[in-house]
This record gives sequence, structure tokens and C-alpha cells, in this order.
Amino acid sequence: MGAMMKYDYWVVGAGITGMTVARVFAEQGKTVLVLDRRSHIGGNCHDEYDEYGIRVHKYGPHIFHTNSKEVWDFLGRFTEWRHYQHKVCAYVESMLLPIPINVDTINRLYDIAVTPATMAAYLASVSVKLDVVKNSRDAVIGRLGVDIYDKFFKNYTLKQWGIPAEEIHPSVCERIPIRFNRDSRYFSDQFQGIPLHGYQKMFERMAAHENIHLLLQADFKDVLGEVEYNGLVYTGPIDEYFNYRHGKLGYRSLRFVFTNYRQASFQEASVVNFPNDYEFTRTTEYRKITGQEAGSTTVSYEYPCNVGDPYYPIPTADNQNLYARYAEDAKKEGDVVFAGRLGSYRYLNMDAACLEGMRIARNLLNLHQNV
Repeated sequence: MGAMMKYDYWVVGAGITGMTVARVFAEQGKTVLVLDRRSHIGGNCHDEYDEYGIRVHKYGPHIFHTNSKEVWDFLGRFTEWRHYQHKVCAYVESMLLPIPINVDTINRLYDIAVTPATMAAYLASVSVKLDVVKNSRDAVIGRLGVDIYDKFFKNYTLKQWGIPAEEIHPSVCERIPIRFNRDSRYFSDQFQGIPLHGYQKMFERMAAHENIHLLLQADFKDVLGEVEYNGLVYTGPIDEYFNYRHGKLGYRSLRFVFTNYRQASFQEASVVNFPNDYEFTRTTEYRKITGQEAGSTTVSYEYPCNVGDPYYPIPTADNQNLYARYAEDAKKEGDVVFAGRLGSYRYLNMDAACLEGMRIARNLLNLHQNV
């Protein structure tokens, strides 16, 4: 064992939560060790240039959106923003239709003439009246009806999660928006965009502080006995931290196939969902997101799977019950805060992860100041 590494705080995981925590600590004069088993910081937000010179999002498309000016301004200290309005289409019945479901989606799908004034009444006429919403299928048919569920959500959910919507917590599909107008943007937040020079540059600037020390391609438990710290923020998988003592939590992973095409444009929208066709769930054309000019375009094909890096906690009752046991163990860890998507076993948008990071860091600083 080498010499002990001494820091005020140790952050495990260099994703958006971990890097936000580290930066807040550092700016308050605290020394921070940030450890990650990957070779880069930024977690799943990481982007890079492929061999054709196209900047791609290695772990799938990440579009930043928030209604929090605090978060927008905080990250804006480390990047200029490319103001970008994300649009997604779904390939259904040989048509590319707007997602989220809006007035134009309905009219083109059924060849009718719903208006923004009649959209709510139309959906009320086709939705299924339910006393209790038990699962994600119920969450969709209760708002949009069975036919739209079958065409847009049934098979997509099965591909995405590997289990039918009837077995998935209703919150997954409840968060899917519906537009009662012709707004074709995927998000409606006040602030939307992507870092002008990429996520990687943004995170590098966040890490560029004399009080932040990065330790990459390293495993937390391999160096556990070599670090002294006052507080630990752990953003890795909570079940892994406890050596899977209660069993493994369910995670869905993703496999990406990147293909470069010698053409100016590959598809109509940045992202196209394929609910019913093919094994992949969606295709992403990155130049439409980054605005980059180049002689070719790179597209990723996204295949959900059960092996690989953990991306999405699988929201079933069994997994939630299992997580509850780990959460009880976490309460007894004293100087450890479990955070982020993997540490708290929940889906988090990027802005929520950043806001959580700021809150955690401030709470720990106040706590240790009063000790």
C-alpha cells in the first residue's frame, strides 16, 4: 500500500452529480478526490470525436433542458450554450409522426381534423377510464387510449425495458408529455441546449480547479484503504457498494452501433423512434444536434440489453422493494451520502442531477461547519 491520500471529501463517480459536488466543494476551499472507473469524466454525458471528425455522444443523445435558472447559470460558467430545440419523430405505419403526441400526430395518424381547442375532448373520448392506475400501460391508455398505446408505446416499452408495460411502475409512462397544440418540441423547458464545444469540454472546465484531484480508471474498493476523508459522496451502484448482500438490482443497459454515411443528412429529425420495427429503439443523427458542419454524418443505432454498464434502473415492484433494503443500509453508513441515478436507484434528468449535487455539497458543508 502506498502513502495515504488525504482529502476533505471523496467523490466516487465523475458524472454530472459527482462533478457538481466536487466543484462546489472546491470553490469553498475543500480538497476533493474524484474517482471514476472509466477513462473520462462526465459519465454518460460524455461526448467525443469519432474517426470521421463528427462529435458524437458515446452513450446516446443528451439534450440539456431545465426550468432552473440556477442550474443553467451554474453550468453556463463552464460552457457557452448552443440553443437547440430538440425534436423527435416516431416511425409508425410508414409515417414519421411527432413525439410527444400532439395535434399533428393525431391528425396525420387518423386523417382527422382535431384542433388545439378540441384535442382534450378527443383524447377524453378515446381514453380508458380507470379507477386505479396500476402500471405503465394503464398510465398510457388512461390518457391516450388503447390504439395509441398499441401503436406508439406497447412494443417500444417492451424493447426498451425487456418486460411488458404491465410490469413497469406507472411513473415511467406518466412522465411522458402530451401536447394539446402543435408544439413539436420534445421538451418545453425554459432553458434548452447543449454545450457549444461539447460536454467533455464543459466537464474538463468544471474539473479545472486546484482543489480537485481526478483518479480515473480506478475502482473505489481497490483504493478504499488508501484514502482519508471527512465525507464520501458515492454515485456508483448502491447494491455494488454493499457487495450485493441482498441481491442485484435490475438495470437496463444499452448497446450502440455507430455508422457514418457519406451524405449531408440521414433522417428528418435528430432522433427517430422505432416502436414496432427493427430490434433497435431509435436512431440519432448527431450533426443535427451539434450543428457541426462536415462532409459526412454519423448515426447511432440504439439496442437495449441486459448486459453492460447500468443505464436505467428497472422500475418494478421487486426492484423497488430490494432498493428499500439497501436504502436502510445506507442510513447506517454515517459519513457516506448516496447520490445520483445509480446511488439512489432512480431516473434523473441532467438538471435534476446537477441540482441534487449542489444541494448535497451545500448540506455537507453546513453539517461539517457546525460540527
